[in-house]
Amino acid sequence: FGTRRALAPLDVELRRGETIALVGPNGAGKSTLISLLARALAPSAGTVDWADGIHVGWVPQLPAHYGLLTARENLELFARLEGASDARAAARELLDGFDLHGDDLAISLLGRPDALLLDEPTASLDPGQRRRLWETASALSDAGAGVLFATQQLEEAEAHAGRILALRDGEIVPAEGLFE
Repeated sequence: FGTRRALAPLDVELRRGETIALVGPNGAGKSTLISLLARALAPSAGTVDWADGIHVGWVPQLPAHYGLLTARENLELFARLEGASDARAAARELLDGFDLHGDDLAISLLGRPDALLLDEPTASLDPGQRRRLWETASALSDAGAGVLFATQQLEEAEAHAGRILALRDGEIVPAEGLFE
């Protein structure tokens, strides 16, 4: 970003059925890495490679749904964009089956992603929403999808991830003492 290097060159591998927590203080590069992996941001150098045919779902830190549409209308719109043959059925399945309310998590699950990227997903959730999010992410991982989430909450990382990657100043560092 400008003259500031947001991320050093790094390799991150997300395997099927694996859940990775990406931790680090504000400005560490977590959101930049997730945006690059989601292909919402182009790297200034290097490449982002996904295996052929991998469908990636992404929940950005800021809402990406349309506030003037209802939850069902948002899901139907994004289902059409994902190429769903029956957008209404896809929306109904997510709203009913996962007890989701048309938020970005529901949108990211359209098309049954092989990899799910979550950027600070619990930052503004109440306890019930937080529980449902982790149940959904766990079910997706159990079904074979890879899940990578960014958080500043070490307890959350330890509770929900099989592996933790720590970032500081755009580089992967040991997690011990990261927030001191």
